[in-house]
Amino acid sequence: MRSSSAVAGTTAVSVLAALSFCHMLNDMMQSLLAAMYPMLKRDYGLDFGQIGMLTLAFQFTASLLQPLIGFYTDKHPKPFSLVAGMVSTFIGLLLLASAGSYALLLVGAAVIGVGSSVFHPESSRVARMASGGRFGLAQSVFQVGGSSGQAFGPLLAALIVVPNGQGSVAWFSAAAAIGAMILYRVGQWYAEARVNAVKKAAAVAAGPGLPRKKVLVTIAVLLTLVFSKHVYMASISSYYTFYLIDTFGVSVRESQIYLFVFLGAVAAGTLIGGPVGDRVGRKAVIWCSILGVLPFTLILPYANLFWTPILTVLIGLILASAFSAIVVYGQELVPGKVGTIAGLFFGASFGLAGLGAAALGQLADWQGIRFVYVVCSFLPALGLLTAFLPDIERDKLAARRAERAAASAAE
Repeated sequence: MRSSSAVAGTTAVSVLAALSFCHMLNDMMQSLLAAMYPMLKRDYGLDFGQIGMLTLAFQFTASLLQPLIGFYTDKHPKPFSLVAGMVSTFIGLLLLASAGSYALLLVGAAVIGVGSSVFHPESSRVARMASGGRFGLAQSVFQVGGSSGQAFGPLLAALIVVPNGQGSVAWFSAAAAIGAMILYRVGQWYAEARVNAVKKAAAVAAGPGLPRKKVLVTIAVLLTLVFSKHVYMASISSYYTFYLIDTFGVSVRESQIYLFVFLGAVAAGTLIGGPVGDRVGRKAVIWCSILGVLPFTLILPYANLFWTPILTVLIGLILASAFSAIVVYGQELVPGKVGTIAGLFFGASFGLAGLGAAALGQLADWQGIRFVYVVCSFLPALGLLTAFLPDIERDKLAARRAERAAASAAE
């Protein structure tokens, strides 16, 4: 990897690539849990409520610890904590592979959540440090790794875990070992680069100058938008396979392929959101992403098997573009708190998705799986709250347009 001095003011491509790759490994391993749900439901005789509790066990530890870890590392950066997070995921995978009871499955899910809580805040900070000022692009490159991993998880589960059983999950611990080695090298770069970053901290400390109350209200709006996005995403990532099996009679393997297609669209949407936000502003991306999927979510519960995967691809592609824009918007709203904001929003995404999955599981047991999608179809309407977000990027966007106009005139 290039030294920090070599990448000052430019995008450290090798670091971003390493972070994105490790994010892919991290989220691929974590997504195995949800991909195993049909098999675990059958083998352990679980109901939808217990499936939801498995998701909650994973999401709760990730949600609870991420903001705390982000707050701590803002004050005391830990370059090699990324390795510790990957080791925790390694242990969680082994627990899932060897668990012989529902209780141990819950413990394994929770330990994997701990790994996630350590990985995301610090890796988001490193991605911003390596961005060269292209914060949206860096955040999207980092996050597309995670989205890709979430897409590959169900596919690998269909090809490896379903045919070979629960114990084959242990094979994926090799991915955690590879990730730990790569993150050790990233930690070395980070330890050097943060020395230069501290020197520049005063130059980036100035924020939009909003009153504290306005900042808190804005964060509350952003968290509500995260709620609408991730609870809807949880309805698909946790229950889409069951919906396809119960509604259309597809096989478990076929349902995993459909889930892979949806998650692939999520990965593509994640990559698009950041660069577009750099160019036209984060608020515009949030508007189009959250509210833009509403027509498709309203139609989905009434679609046939031909249209269902098409609609879910459109939903995943559009809705996924919001999160990198929300994270970068929050980091610019509260400068100097990169880890805290990343931990808050990553933690909220995990926690709200976990609570949503648990609640939706109970709802599915009570009213049926199709009713879940009828209820969730209205969640994107919360995108109307984007109107309350202040235009903190107005001056920056105007300056960029002026620079582009001057460059065009010079040509």
